[in-house]
Amino acid sequence: MSVEVWTAVTSLGGVAIGGGLSYLVQHSTQRTAARAEQRRQELARAESRRAERLALVERFVGVAAEAERCAFTRPDRWSDGEEWPTRTQEVMNRFWVAERMVRLLFPVPVHDAARAYFLLLNGAVWEGVPEALSVRDVLEQPRLDFLDAAREALDRP
Repeated sequence: MSVEVWTAVTSLGGVAIGGGLSYLVQHSTQRTAARAEQRRQELARAESRRAERLALVERFVGVAAEAERCAFTRPDRWSDGEEWPTRTQEVMNRFWVAERMVRLLFPVPVHDAARAYFLLLNGAVWEGVPEALSVRDVLEQPRLDFLDAAREALDRP
């Protein structure tokens, strides 16, 4: 073979190696950029979900406080159409909806705690509490259990 052929083959080999290395670098850079973008989107989605959950906890606690006030002001007797049962029914409907939303947006242990709190508070509102206990005594631990479960879920990524 002549020198010219060797030069052409060597040059062609250099171009092939250079092109291959260039392709590998570009491919690697694209994969790294795609992974970084995917991670950024996952973080944004997680932060959005956390904000949504935090707003729901705030709404749940707010309507639960209204329901507790209804339990504290529960008259011994009432009739349909009176102010207390009408207002209380509206509050309890909103509380029920908030409890259902907890089921949609939180892990099962948080919903279980919210459900236990809801059921006890619902009973205290409509049926009262045993005479030896106060509304506060009946509701304190279930409220704290819910808040602790919600905080734990919010602290997780």
